[in-house]
This record gives sequence, C-alpha cells and structure tokens, in this order.
Amino acid sequence: MRYQRPKGTSDILPGQSEKWQYVEETARLLFADYQYQEIRTPIFENFDIFARSAGDTSDVVTKEMYDFHDKGDRHIALRPEGTAGVVRAYVENKMYGPENTKPYKVYYMGPMYRYERPQSGRQREFHQVGVEAFGSKSPALDVEVIAMAMAYFKQLGITGLRVAINSLGDEKSRSDYRQALIDYLQPHFDELSADSQERLEKNPLRVLDSKEPEDKQFVEGAPSILDYLTPEAQQHFEQVKELLDALEIEYVIDPTMVRGLDYYNHTIFEVMVNSKALGHGYTTICGGGRYSGLVKELGGPDEPGVGFGLGLERLLLLLDAEEIQVPMQNHLDVYVVGIGAATNAETLKLVQAIRDFGFSADRDYQDRKPKAQFKTANKSKAAFVVTIGEAELESHSVHFKAMGSGEEVTISLDDFYANFPQIYDKYLGE
Repeated sequence: MRYQRPKGTSDILPGQSEKWQYVEETARLLFADYQYQEIRTPIFENFDIFARSAGDTSDVVTKEMYDFHDKGDRHIALRPEGTAGVVRAYVENKMYGPENTKPYKVYYMGPMYRYERPQSGRQREFHQVGVEAFGSKSPALDVEVIAMAMAYFKQLGITGLRVAINSLGDEKSRSDYRQALIDYLQPHFDELSADSQERLEKNPLRVLDSKEPEDKQFVEGAPSILDYLTPEAQQHFEQVKELLDALEIEYVIDPTMVRGLDYYNHTIFEVMVNSKALGHGYTTICGGGRYSGLVKELGGPDEPGVGFGLGLERLLLLLDAEEIQVPMQNHLDVYVVGIGAATNAETLKLVQAIRDFGFSADRDYQDRKPKAQFKTANKSKAAFVVTIGEAELESHSVHFKAMGSGEEVTISLDDFYANFPQIYDKYLGE
C-alpha cells in the first residue's frame, strides 16, 4: 500500500525549503530591527482559548476548527491562528509585569490548521508569520505594525501593494453600530443567507464579512461604522491616518472591512496586492489590527494589543508569480574526490576538517568511479575540487583545483589541514 499525505497538506521538499528559510529569516532579521523577539507556543491549545478569542459565531469556530477530546477527555483544538495562543502565553507567564518594557513585542511563525476546502495558497495545514505588541494604546504603535508589514514585503521585492484601513471603534462605538446594523438588516432577514441570519442575532458585524452572493447587496448598502465612532475612537483613527501620511504610506479607507475574528477593535488593516496568481483584482496577503479586550478576556489585566498575521504559502506563490528570485543558500565550497579504496578514510578526514573550519564540503558515498565523482562536483557547482588518490596518499598531498579559474596546485596534507581558510581565500577569486 502506498500512503499519501493528508488532504490539504504539503511536503516542503529541498529546492522549495530554501525559499521558506529565506522568507522566514528575512522576517526574523527585519522584526529584530523593530525590537520584536520570537515566541513559540504549542500547536494545540484548550478549545476555549480559540472559542473565546475568535468568537463563537466566526467561521473559524463554527466550521473550520480541528478540535477533539484527548484521552483525558480534555477538549483540545489545533491552533487555527497565532494570536490567541500568544495572548494566553502572555497572560500565563505574566509577561505584563513591571520588569518587562512596554510595549512588549513578540513575533511567531509556524503551522496553523483550519478545516476548509483546499485551494491554491490555502491549505488545511498552513503556515503563518505574525507579530503582537502589548501594553500601549498609542496610535503610533498601530502605524509601526503596518509599516513593518510593508517593509517586509518591500524587502522581499514585492511591489504594487495597497493598504486598506478601517476602525471598529471602542466598545460604545461598536454597541451603537451594532444596533444600527440590526435595524438596517432586520427588514431583509428572510433574504439573507442562513449563516447571516444566525449572525444577525449573535454578532451582526459578521454579516459584513459574508461571501454569500445574496448578502452582498445588503453589505454594500449598510451604514458605515465610521459614522458611529465616539470622539475618542475618532481621534485615535485620525491620528493613525496622520501618522501613515507622515510615513508616506498610501492607504484607502474601507468601512466594510471587519476582519475574520471577533477580537478586533479600533484600527484594523489589510495589505493587498494585485496579482493573478492569487485571484482577480486586489487580494489580501496580510491582515491585522488592534484588540484591546483580548488580554482581559483570557484572564489577564485590561491591556491593549495590536498585531498582524500573514500566510507563507500565499506569499511564496506571489514570489513565484512575480518571478522574484530567492537566494539559495546550499552553496558547496569543496567536493573531495577519492580515487581508490585506500583513500576512503582520508577523504572522510578531509571533508570533516573542511566542515570544522566552517565551510561546506561533500564526497562520494556510492563507490563511484572518478569520472562520476567529477561530474557530481560540476553538477553541485563546487567552488573547489580536492582530489586524492593512492599516489597523493604516498606523497602526503592533495590536488587542489579552483573551478572558477581552472588553476590547479598540489598542496601538502599538513598545509591543507593547518591553513585551509587561507588557501580558500587565496584561490577563491583567481
């Protein structure tokens, strides 16, 4: 029987994994410039962590969660997104304490799980990179997070980006808007999709996020939340816009944007790109915003947070579609060719010595003829080829060839073992 990977998952093979390493390492280096540190949380959590944070009317909870009862009858869920687990860790480990500088900045990366129909760039096991910053209400922090997302994409060489922003306001803004939305949608209740009918009773803002065609006409004509912002919420949003202008980050205001999870308030945003690889028109490749009640909801103090998340599968699809070259890091410095069975131990000593100096090296492990070994060295694009046969063993030397220049020299083994870095540098550019 031949086994296959589960539907909605992928094998990330050599040749592709280098691209993953590159986008991940680019994120690590950039986020460090903004003073964000890595946090790693469990891939599974208690189900209630996600139900309380995402909202029990969200698609994530009602349709997409991978959840089960373990052998201790605990209700467990594979994480469908990164923020809830990070907030849980922030609260449980008391990272809000006075010994930590505010805002407390972290980033994460890793696999997430949602049971949905697999399609291009959307898998049941997918990978996210995200950031979270806790403990500051400043609109400047909202803008820093947006600027960091834009800087990341630009550093990867992605162009044609567009930022869309909206405000969900504070608690009173949402409450007033919620009632206005109910009053607007209630007369059309029978015309709404079944999902939106249920959401209208529990969380009418979720209707604005509906993808059902029968809901679109009502979403387009719905009142705008921006008309219901309190003076304080309006002031926060105005400062966000002013600071985006100061950084010369272009944006559009989308009053219908609500994001897919219920924990957001105040500033929310999406970074979009116009690429046929991801669909028609502008497609979201990153989203986030502020969530001032989530830390308290999960048992911590009433502290604000702000962050974003982006999917790596969609990002890599975009890089391929835009033909953006990703540096490949599997460079081979030296290939050691051994001629004759007697050289087996010495070739192993040579590759190990080269590696101990911090260079990459390889040799043959298939007992192949010299011609086949040289062919492998060429195919691997080795910078140098070191050859040792029985004659070299007797003279205690190696044959050293710089593949770029074609220059060849004979070097004593003692000199090679003692001074390989200097030998490498001497012949590298010749």
